[in-house]
Amino acid sequence: MKTDDTLADKNNLHGFAPAVSPVASTTILTHSSAIDAGETVIPTQGESMPAFYARPKGNSGALPVILVVQEIFGVHEHIRDICRRLANEGYLAVAPELYFRQGDANNYTDIGQLLREIVSQVPDTQVMADLDHVANWAARNGGEMRNMGITGFCWGGRIAWLYAAHNPQLKAAVAWYGRLVGEKSIKQPTYPIDIVADLNAPVLGLYGGKDTSIPLDSIEAMRQALHTANANAEIVVYPEAGHAFNADYRPSYHEASAKDGWQRMLAWFSQYGVAPAA
Repeated sequence: MKTDDTLADKNNLHGFAPAVSPVASTTILTHSSAIDAGETVIPTQGESMPAFYARPKGNSGALPVILVVQEIFGVHEHIRDICRRLANEGYLAVAPELYFRQGDANNYTDIGQLLREIVSQVPDTQVMADLDHVANWAARNGGEMRNMGITGFCWGGRIAWLYAAHNPQLKAAVAWYGRLVGEKSIKQPTYPIDIVADLNAPVLGLYGGKDTSIPLDSIEAMRQALHTANANAEIVVYPEAGHAFNADYRPSYHEASAKDGWQRMLAWFSQYGVAPAA
């Protein structure tokens, strides 16, 4: 399967999160004639949710499914490219716009305002139900729900942990620097450390040792909670990486950690049966 993952042309960059401009020179865009990708609409809870999907071309069998959960910045070009990269690996990857009822993250240039006005207003129960509908959509569009995983980044990393405790059909989850503990609210009443005993699927957590928003003591507390619950999960900490180390469009990108994390993610999915047919 031919693919071309190239550094983006600085003069041809659009569709990235306006709250973190300018786009870094390390930005990667995936080009491949072997995949189909585009926008779609997914029925959920009586509404129509926008989403982006990518899948291998010409595959007549049911594909393994990866639900891709956005950062706080919504489904922008980086998240779409994550889907394209997964499609190149043989997956049907779907990234739903999980804020679509609350607003459009692309309208915000201030991160604090984005967090207050949109991100904090999105109920976890809404997200879990929407992801269930994404899984159902995937099953109707060439995906195999019995061969399904989830991965999420930042805000989506926390969601990946929670969804692993929500959906008993999920086979595996990979959470990239998702917060493990935090201030609770009516809309976000639990954090991953609260649901370790309820995990239905094995979870791989990928974290940065220099992440000031996710202190190492919270990671250690999570490890202890997982051990006490005898949960099937693993946490990897990259000592030289900070938050958002996989976000190649941002200055936070740490190439070595990102590449290792990507390979660990693929291996984790394969280990637990979320893998393309050989």
